[in-house]
Parts: sequence; structure tokens; C-alpha cells
Amino acid sequence: MDLEEYLLGHTDPEPDHLKRLYRDANLQLLYPRMLSGHLQGRLLKMLTEMIAPKRAIELGTFAGYSALCIAEGLPEGATLDTVEIFDELQPFLENHLSNAPFSDRIRLHIADAMEIVPQLARRDGRFDMAFIDADKRLYPDYYTMLLPLMNPGGWILADNTLWDGKVLEISTGLSDSRHNRQATAIARFNDMVSADNRVEKLILPLRDGLTIIHIKDR
Repeated sequence: MDLEEYLLGHTDPEPDHLKRLYRDANLQLLYPRMLSGHLQGRLLKMLTEMIAPKRAIELGTFAGYSALCIAEGLPEGATLDTVEIFDELQPFLENHLSNAPFSDRIRLHIADAMEIVPQLARRDGRFDMAFIDADKRLYPDYYTMLLPLMNPGGWILADNTLWDGKVLEISTGLSDSRHNRQATAIARFNDMVSADNRVEKLILPLRDGLTIIHIKDR
């Protein structure tokens, strides 16, 4: 038994509908390692329960695993808008989201997040919680876009903020940032958040890094 097996053995079990999604994603989709997975999925569900947002937004749906975990943790009457830019994922998403518990809390949008998220905020109001897991090269842009669209006291979660440790290589000058645009953008995002006195922030070394950002009441 390794440490990850120990952690999973002492964490709530993965629901059956997520097991099926995980299996199908590994059989049918490219890059299935992009899935949130069991441990992070249970954390997302629990964080959502603690935050209790009325309106949540997800940037980057991929296979829908994290969307279903967030939806599971939402309070009654709350909604999650989840945005995925790649339309080839739509049939997979519609199949798994429509056949899963809590799917009535999810609104799927096949669109560019930079375009549709401000539209959703203007139409339905600001967000209480956001989960960023889309194009890593755009993390600084997502952060700049989202902050004005969040309610005071809201929360932003950002995935993959360690990027296999390459952010450390960039910050210490051990890596030529010109050759890794994703790592460069994430390192810049981390620096932006760290220097922003409007928010409290914490990076958890879970999987590939999960940053928790709390927007101070203003």
C-alpha cells in the first residue's frame, strides 16, 4: 500500500456514477489524467458544502467529473454554470451529466469562457464560488476577469497551480520559461494572487496543486 492508497482508503468512497464517468473517460477521451479524480473530487464536494454558494461557475468542464462533485455539494436551489470550449466533448458530457445525480443543478455551456462568463454574470448576477481548470495559458486572464464578477466574501479555486513543479523551476531560474507557456502563465498567476491584498490565498500540494482564494469583504 502506498500513501495515495492509504489516503483513499480513509476518504469517503467514490460514488458509482463518478466511477462510471472515470472509466469511460479513460476509455474514450484523450488525456484522461486531466480528470479531478477521487481524492480531489471529494475535496471539491466538501469545499462546496462549506462555502454553500448560491451561484457557482466552472471554467473547463472536460469530462464533467469536477462539475458533478461541485453540484453534489451545492445547497438546495443553487446552480453551477460550467463552461467547456471544446465542442467535441459535448456528446460525452451530455450523456454523463444527464444520467447522474444532481445534474439538474448544472448548466453546461459550450463556449469561450472569456466571452460567456461576463454575460452570465450580467444576466444572472455575480458568483459566490469559481473553479478554474481551463487553458493554463489564460489563468492570469481568468483571474482578472473573475474578480469583479465575484461577490464579496466569495471563493475562487484554481487547479494545477504547481504544474508538475515547473513553477518552482521558473521562479528560481532553473527553467527557460519561453519553452513552457503553460508553466509560465501559471507562475505568473501564482505571483498575481500572492501579491493581491484583496484576497487571502493558500496553495495546497494536492495532486498538481490546488489554490484556494478567499475574496475579502469589500
